[in-house]
Amino acid sequence: MTSPAPFAVALVSGGLDSMVSAALAREAGQRVLALSFDYNQRHRIELDAARRVASALGAERHIVLPMDLSAFGGSALTADIDVPKDGAGTEDGGGIPVTYVPARNTIFLSLALGWAEAAGARDIYIGVNALDYSGYPDCRPEFIAAFEGLAELATKAGVEGEPFRIQAPLQMMTKADIVREGTRLGLDLGLSWSCYDPTPAGEHCGECDSCRLRARGFDEAGIADPTRYAVPPAFGPA
Repeated sequence: MTSPAPFAVALVSGGLDSMVSAALAREAGQRVLALSFDYNQRHRIELDAARRVASALGAERHIVLPMDLSAFGGSALTADIDVPKDGAGTEDGGGIPVTYVPARNTIFLSLALGWAEAAGARDIYIGVNALDYSGYPDCRPEFIAAFEGLAELATKAGVEGEPFRIQAPLQMMTKADIVREGTRLGLDLGLSWSCYDPTPAGEHCGECDSCRLRARGFDEAGIADPTRYAVPPAFGPA
């Protein structure tokens, strides 16, 4: 009798990167458990995209976990702080963009780890990227490696010899590489959402750093961008 394919927990924000990352879990023959977070983010429209993506990928279960990180604030995505509109990677005085949400990936991975252990999954997929990104510290390879070590120490499964693998398959890809990979996988990339500051009409603003990075990725990949932008994104060289 053939054993069922293993589960993998995939963080699915609704964005392009998490969509491709979760699709790679599926391509690897794993059964996808999709996890999204309603953290009272400014761009909660991404949760509609997350539901579309999870459905399109055939996720066996999709949990949208509620929490309210706006209670902490400290980010343009969770507080009354303007989203920068003057170029990809716009930084605040401390060198990290104001769109950074304090400890977000640590929080998200911790909760994904809890579900993975409960479900018997040993792989957690996250779409972090260390090349075409906005300078967030919790997207770096060092962070992913450190969290994997923490997971081994912090869980019953880990101490009993069943370590978890934090899979970051897009870690060293450019945004253009990610667009090409999504296309290779046959994904409808138009289902995904990237904008940090959506318009009332439900369009990508075209001016925030995330919109610019997305548009540049499609342009450099030579693949038509299916995104509706309120303002055509202007982007310079990588």
